[in-house]
Amino acid sequence: MTDAIQELKVRAEILHGRVRARDKRALARLRALPPLRRAADRELLALAGAIRRRHCLAVIAAELGFSDWTVARRVITGEDVAVDFGTLLCPPRCGGHINRWYARYDDATAVRKSCRGYLLAYRRQYLVVERDYIETLGLDPDDGDWERLGFDWVRPRDVSARSRLYAKLVARLPREAA
Repeated sequence: MTDAIQELKVRAEILHGRVRARDKRALARLRALPPLRRAADRELLALAGAIRRRHCLAVIAAELGFSDWTVARRVITGEDVAVDFGTLLCPPRCGGHINRWYARYDDATAVRKSCRGYLLAYRRQYLVVERDYIETLGLDPDDGDWERLGFDWVRPRDVSARSRLYAKLVARLPREAA
């Protein structure tokens, strides 16, 4: 199994190569960066030679809903206690599910325990989901790592279990979207 951070770095390297080759789709992805959000195609083309790997890492992070690469890396590795989990756990394909949303972690935890669901995070909010959501997300709801982390993505009992689930989730992402 590939480490999630290593996989994202490889994807940034691929993006960087495509930007240097002046690939239009790759250049358009640079608009994920706030300073380039409104850049015209010709501006992106002119900037292609100045784009560095760190910019591509920032694009990857932005596509996953993180403010920057450092935040993404720290959240995914469990290096720090995360405050903002980005949007990775709530992709558009999961939008059809009905979930329980909470602003406070303690409220989400209590409900998760009572309904035996899975506690996830979206940016700075918490949601409790059922098995079908996890399947739609692309993960196995019966994966032993869920039990190891206590079905709690936000404050896992075992951070390495969450890292393995992140790796599985990242591996399933389309190459063009992180």
